[in-house]
Amino acid sequence: MHHVVMGDDPEVKAGKPSPDIFLAAMRRFEGNVEPSNCLVFEDAPSGVGAAKNAGMYAVMVPDPRLDISYHKEADQVLSSLLDFKPTEWGLPPFKE
Repeated sequence: MHHVVMGDDPEVKAGKPSPDIFLAAMRRFEGNVEPSNCLVFEDAPSGVGAAKNAGMYAVMVPDPRLDISYHKEADQVLSSLLDFKPTEWGLPPFKE
């Protein structure tokens, strides 16, 4: 990880589903990064909502006990991070 943004960061004025935390993280990347070029991994509906409110894509890896009605905002829902295939998102494949 190049940088970590936590809830007590001065740039984070409101908690999820406000987009503050993801927008603060985006601004810390080098260059001019657009929200539409960001992919967020989340386990909670409020986090997915925050990503979508920021204009970002959201991959949800929810607790299996969470009702599937909470999955609808996510762009992709996975059972495990091990199921993530970066090439499906135009990213380079994992190295073996």
